[in-house]
Amino acid sequence: MKKLYYSIGEISEITSVEPHVLRYWETIFKELSPRKNKAGNRIYREKDITIVLQLKELIQEKKFSTAGARKFLEKQENESKTNLEETNVLPFETQKDLKEIRLFLQKLAEKL
Repeated sequence: MKKLYYSIGEISEITSVEPHVLRYWETIFKELSPRKNKAGNRIYREKDITIVLQLKELIQEKKFSTAGARKFLEKQENESKTNLEETNVLPFETQKDLKEIRLFLQKLAEKL
């Protein structure tokens, strides 16, 4: 199920973040900068999915402000690695993989 590039719709399904929110976050967070194809459509990579999941956790689940989330990401970038045991959170790559599996299983269940 791994792909090189994902559309904004696919990212929205995988992460449960609305497309308009993704576009807004692009304007605020330099870490989230999907490229655009020749048609002008956004194309997201695996690292973008990881960033979206991290932003979703910070902003929607932990209730950080966008400014607070930006500071957190900058601090995290400076420290280069985070202690996952302290936060009791699965790594973002694992979260992404689990969401992709859940989506696949939901689609499979609908077909049955």
